[in-house]
Amino acid sequence: MSSLLIHRRAVIAAASLLAFALPALAHDFVSTDGTIKVSESWTRATPAGAKVAGGYLKVTNTGTQPDRLIGGSLERATTVEVHAMSMTDGVMKMQQLAQGLEVKPSETVELKPGGFHLMFIGLTAPVQEGDTLRGSLIFEHAGTIPLHYHAVAMGMAHGH
Repeated sequence: MSSLLIHRRAVIAAASLLAFALPALAHDFVSTDGTIKVSESWTRATPAGAKVAGGYLKVTNTGTQPDRLIGGSLERATTVEVHAMSMTDGVMKMQQLAQGLEVKPSETVELKPGGFHLMFIGLTAPVQEGDTLRGSLIFEHAGTIPLHYHAVAMGMAHGH
């Protein structure tokens, strides 16, 4: 076999592997008006029978006015809520942010385990590692931003 044919097959094989890896790479999602950018959206796999999961991402406000993340949707959940974790008297507590989460102009807010996060409530099916779940975020001013979450293994501390 000629070295050109071997090289060509190697390039084709590498391109095929890259094509399968692309869905796992980070994507940015931007509001229709261009003021809100969402990046690094991910979730964790859940055990069978779990009815809740967490959603994590970064939100950047490139506009000149504050905006507020007030909710969202997920294809396998009945409800998506914005939550915060806090430590009170040595006890970790979680609460829904009924007014949403403010993102000031030129600010990036990270929703991550142990801090601000999304709660996916009423899961209709388990989340498995490698899944890509379609959803959206709803902002007070920027409106609805469609996005997807990449599911990582249960014990992962971050999605990348």
